[in-house]
Amino acid sequence: MGISFSIPFDPCVNKVSQWLNMKVSYTHNLVKNLVALETTMEELKAKRDDLLRRLKREEDRGLQRLSELQVWLDSVATVEDIIITLLRDRDVEIQRLCLCRFCSATSYRYGKSVFLRLREPTIVGQKKMLDKAWKHLMEDGTGIMGMYGMGGVGKTTLLTQLFNMFNKDKCGFDIGIWVVVSQEFHVEKIQDEIAQKLGLGGHEWTQRDTSQKGVHLFNFLKNKKFVLFLDDLWDKVELANIGVPDPRTQKGCKVAFTSRSLNVCTSMGDEEPMEVQCLEENVAFDLFQKKVGQKTLGSDPGIPQLARIVAKKCCGLPLALNVIGETMSCKRTIQEWRNAIHVLNSYAAEFIGMEDKILPLLKYSYDNLKGKHVKSSLLYCALFPEDAKILKEELIEYWICEEIIDGSEGIERAEDKGYDIIGSLVRASLLMECVDLKGKSCVIMHDVVREMALWIASELGIQKEAFIVRAGVGVREIPKVKNWNVVRRMSLMENKIHHLVGSYECMELTTLLLGKREYGIIWRWSAIKTISSEFFNCMPKLAVLDLSHNKSLFELPEEISNLVSLKYLNLSHTEISHLSKGIQELKKIIHLNLENTWKLESIDGISSLHNLKVLKLYGSSLLWPWDLNTVKELETLEHLEILTTTTDPRAKQFLSSHRLLSRSRLLEISGCSVSSRDRHLESLSVSTDKLREFRIKFTSISEIKMGGICNFLSLVDVDIYNCQGLRELTFLIFAPKLRSLSVVDAKDLEDIINEEKACEGEDSGIVPFPELKYLNLDDLPKLKNIYRRPLPFLCLEKISIGECPNLRKLPLDSTSGKQGENGCIIHYKDSRWLKGVKWADEATKKRFLPSCQLISLK
Repeated sequence: MGISFSIPFDPCVNKVSQWLNMKVSYTHNLVKNLVALETTMEELKAKRDDLLRRLKREEDRGLQRLSELQVWLDSVATVEDIIITLLRDRDVEIQRLCLCRFCSATSYRYGKSVFLRLREPTIVGQKKMLDKAWKHLMEDGTGIMGMYGMGGVGKTTLLTQLFNMFNKDKCGFDIGIWVVVSQEFHVEKIQDEIAQKLGLGGHEWTQRDTSQKGVHLFNFLKNKKFVLFLDDLWDKVELANIGVPDPRTQKGCKVAFTSRSLNVCTSMGDEEPMEVQCLEENVAFDLFQKKVGQKTLGSDPGIPQLARIVAKKCCGLPLALNVIGETMSCKRTIQEWRNAIHVLNSYAAEFIGMEDKILPLLKYSYDNLKGKHVKSSLLYCALFPEDAKILKEELIEYWICEEIIDGSEGIERAEDKGYDIIGSLVRASLLMECVDLKGKSCVIMHDVVREMALWIASELGIQKEAFIVRAGVGVREIPKVKNWNVVRRMSLMENKIHHLVGSYECMELTTLLLGKREYGIIWRWSAIKTISSEFFNCMPKLAVLDLSHNKSLFELPEEISNLVSLKYLNLSHTEISHLSKGIQELKKIIHLNLENTWKLESIDGISSLHNLKVLKLYGSSLLWPWDLNTVKELETLEHLEILTTTTDPRAKQFLSSHRLLSRSRLLEISGCSVSSRDRHLESLSVSTDKLREFRIKFTSISEIKMGGICNFLSLVDVDIYNCQGLRELTFLIFAPKLRSLSVVDAKDLEDIINEEKACEGEDSGIVPFPELKYLNLDDLPKLKNIYRRPLPFLCLEKISIGECPNLRKLPLDSTSGKQGENGCIIHYKDSRWLKGVKWADEATKKRFLPSCQLISLK
């Protein structure tokens, strides 16, 4: 007879208990699921046996079985094989649960496998991917094929379908072997699974050690043609240690595997693995409707429209579509659907199925990240609005000033660390790379991954107010918070808040984002106009403050000096006219952004910011023209590493300041505010090896020189507009990292690279434009030559040619430009220009003519 007793839980313990129960969603029903799985398998076997008896009778009469019947029988055999493996481990896994290890990764994954086998795997929306994967796997040159993607995207389903297809048509192979590897794998366990599939088990096998088992497997497989299917790799699996012949050297052997990590794919030997992506919107909605069911969709005329809104929140992730679709299948009133949308918009983790089926699965990717700083970096991305294109450069700036990244070795070294972190997150399928409308490098966070990050940041829902994120949702006032003392980061960017009033005791707040971003959206409301004097009184730990793009913000309260820990202040695109005394008291600030502050009249007092490392002044009216006192004050900033500026041709004080020029990362020279007589320069000499972006506009410069061939090693973007007098741009031969070149309205330009001036560079082995991606040439009536002979242009993606009537030859041959499906394209505005092009030869014409596209001027 058993003993029963109860223990009262306090609220905190109860919260933890709830989380533990959420995490074991696949395990707390494990026994029930195992019984259901075994029962379902017995029913399936009974149907198979009935069918086989009927088939035998019909075949005895001389009839032949249909191919689709044989396909079904093969599929049953495959499923039976997998389920036998699961049921074989039943006792061990149940015992593990009984020993209170119910929330281990092993138990979770085993429970998940049992649960998923209760449902027929589908490949909705991924037929093209399946066909592509099958074709690639069966190619003679394919030894190892990896497939990667975020959790819940359908990798296991895709691999299962490949395994089923293999069992239907073995294509000359002897054996197909399926093994689930998972996060906590052991070599011997994989060996045992393979041996069991090959019929090598038994007492003699169990007596061997790992090394002996490896030798035995190798000797068995080396004479076989096999395909090994490995599901859910989290780290590199050494095939040799297991006893699997190397498929890259052993003809007739193949390995197909899935992983969430691109790094794992490349370490396994697949340099170009297939990415399993989320479903397109219409396909995703089809899957969602299938899960909801027609009865529910037809129960009210308004539900289908709301269903599409709910489906969009899943962003094409099959796992979310399945779980949320099944949850909504019993919701047959408009009110229930509206409430679902509200929950998903406000705090999606509270939606039924999110905390127990979706978020824990994604959290394994987070848990697998190496280092606390990498994990913190991911969580920071959740502060941005849904679907936002997050500038990599800006994101890294936040990380540095929040000390997620160590900046003690200098800004550039810290930036390198930041880009390395971003690469890790992209390769882990937690971020996606993209570019914005200006071609800037960005990342996007999938909505469901974002919800996972917010859930983790809130301590798995226990402390929801740790991260306050209401970005881009149209709020008009500071949200109500029960306990301001627990708030660590707050994002209210891109909203309708006009006035920041009152005092909030945010003793732990480190980041406050109140800015807006330019995503090509026209906002119909004003943003922040005023900030009360007491607003910043109780934020002693605030390190990052972003007020950018608040175009009605004219001044800051003097009490901003209370932000004694502030390191980052962004006032770009505001109406700030000067640096208040309060700003001058921010002694710890290292990053000040005043770009595009069109009413900025003075930065007097800037020298008091002794620790300033980054100063952004590009587009500020202050610098037209430069004031001598301003130059002198900037030169006193001992720690200044990075400067962005706009100046005019007369600013000799700045252009002759080696200290400031050598720290310039973005330099724009514009003569739009000076007379036609004053805007002319005989020549411009630029000496800086940190310059990344160089812009010359509305001025006349006869020649651009440099102080040495090493001065443009960092230059990536050059933009020349309405610049008369220039005849050539040969200085670009010394910009090996140049990625984008745009030259528009330079009436006197004849050459991009002048032949005579380039000879010296050519003799030294320099080949121009090795990394150039984009070339834009327009309104250049005298331009005849880009470069006199064909160039490799290994990275070139697009050439745009506007009004360039004398440009008849492009420096291309049949091997130039980016190759493959996304190869180089040529845009042109005048059909007459294309007819007059002189191609290097017929092969070049054949290579590029199909990629030429006429761009309409309308």
